[in-house]
Amino acid sequence: MNFQIGQVVKGVINGIQQYGIFVRLDKMNEGLLHISEINKTNPSVHYKVGNEIKVMILDIDPFSDQISLSQRGLLATPINIRRKRRHFWTSRSVKTGFKPLKDALPQEIRIGIKKYKKYLA
Repeated sequence: MNFQIGQVVKGVINGIQQYGIFVRLDKMNEGLLHISEINKTNPSVHYKVGNEIKVMILDIDPFSDQISLSQRGLLATPINIRRKRRHFWTSRSVKTGFKPLKDALPQEIRIGIKKYKKYLA
């Protein structure tokens, strides 16, 4: 195999599935362009079997010789850049947190003890 990770190659679309597009890179090698690495949202509408496509090699599995491809890697500015988000355990509008649990805990313990005593009797 003469391909390297990061290399930009042209291939021919060999098959289209829900999860991605199979691209024939040469006579012996075929790669998968996963749906998450495609510029368009619906591959069956925008791509047809037999069309030539330009892709970048993302990964080559040395054991199975599977090749992962990308179109998003060819863009000058990547799409869907994930920003770091803060995770809130409670709603931003409701400023409660664990305080209501702390306040209700003694009462819940008393109710539990009463139910346990009824159960034993």
